[in-house]
This record gives sequence, structure tokens and C-alpha cells, in this order.
Amino acid sequence: MAGKGGLVIAIDGPVGAGKSTAARLLAARLGCRHVDTGAMYRALALKAQREEVDWGDGPGLRALLERMDLAFVPGPAGQRLVVDGEDWTETIRHPEVDRGASLVSVHPAVRDVMVARQRALGAGGGIVMDGRDIGTQVFPGADVKFYLDASQEERARRRHAEGAARGERPSLEAVRSELLSRDQRDMGRAAGPLTAAPDAVRLDTTALPPEAVVEAMLAVVRQRKQGR
Repeated sequence: MAGKGGLVIAIDGPVGAGKSTAARLLAARLGCRHVDTGAMYRALALKAQREEVDWGDGPGLRALLERMDLAFVPGPAGQRLVVDGEDWTETIRHPEVDRGASLVSVHPAVRDVMVARQRALGAGGGIVMDGRDIGTQVFPGADVKFYLDASQEERARRRHAEGAARGERPSLEAVRSELLSRDQRDMGRAAGPLTAAPDAVRLDTTALPPEAVVEAMLAVVRQRKQGR
């Protein structure tokens, strides 16, 4: 389903598997745009929190989302997420917002709007999009699909290190517990549950640095290009 601008590459996987880092690096290597769909759900969760819309209120969240302007804008330091004219790239990186993103994403009414927006972002091709339902719901006909995973211990360690780098001080056990809850919500929701597409290339990133993951993905992309 490559558009005029090139391939559509879908990357899915659980939290801490390294999706966003790999997607960003892969997009840079291929000269494609990158869309982190998780950032879109985090932005909605934060907006709802600020406007006192309950994360359990599906219709209220959909109404809020429909009037939100969400844009990915290139910048000197990389892609920025701009919400209603304000840069929220760093603002949304907080454990509470992560939890909120998982809670707002269970609502079919929310996912309908998000999926439509994500499809519009990738309609022209030349895009690497990561999330939890890209290869199964957003772009089931993507040219290349990947499913990244890692051991639960490694994923918790990565999340803990990311939080520490931002000055957060949760225990590793607390991070592991939240990660488990997130997995259960993402895999158990009725709308767009996290699962590997049957035709996705699965990569275990447990022992791989990001650069090695990207090299493995590039090899698959090049092979697919040659076969077209």
C-alpha cells in the first residue's frame, strides 16, 4: 500500500520494547516521517486532566479529541508534538500521563477518531508509525510490519532508567507492577488490542541495542523493496 511518498512501515509492541526509539532511528535512516501514536493518546490524557474530563468518560473524551489540534512538527532537535499551538513534547512524558494514555485508549469512541487521524497522517506513504495497533487496525495493509518485544525484566529496567533520567524516583518494583497493569489493559481491551499481526516480523530486543534493532529492520525493509 505504498503511497506516492514511499513505504508505510508499521511497528507495534508493548511498553518498553523500544518501539519509538527504533521507529525514530529507522525513519531517519530511510528519510521518512515518523509518527509516535502513543504520544497522541498521552496528549489526550493530559488535555482531559487539565480540562477535568474523566479518563473513563468515552463520549467526553471523544468530544475533547475532536476539538484538539494535534500536529507533529519537525524541529532542530527532532520531531515535536504540538497541541493546540503549544509544544507538549516533554510535557506528556510523565508516569501519570502514561497511565492516563492507557486508560483513555480503551474507549472505542476515542480509538475511532485516533485511527482516522493516524490513517490521514500516513495516507501519502513515506512513513514509519509506531504504536500498539498499527499493523492490525490502523494500517493492516502496511508494506512492512514489525512487532518488537523484550523480556518483562528488561522492559521494566528500561522504563525505570527513562524515569530516572527525567528525575523520577519510583522503585523498580513499582515500575514493573505498572508495566504489568499496562500490558493487561493493552492486550485485554475490546477495541484495537495489542497483538502481533500474523504477517509481522517479530524482533526480540532484550539483548539488542537500538542500533542493532534498526539494522535488523533495515535488512527486512531492503529485502521487501527488492521483492516488489
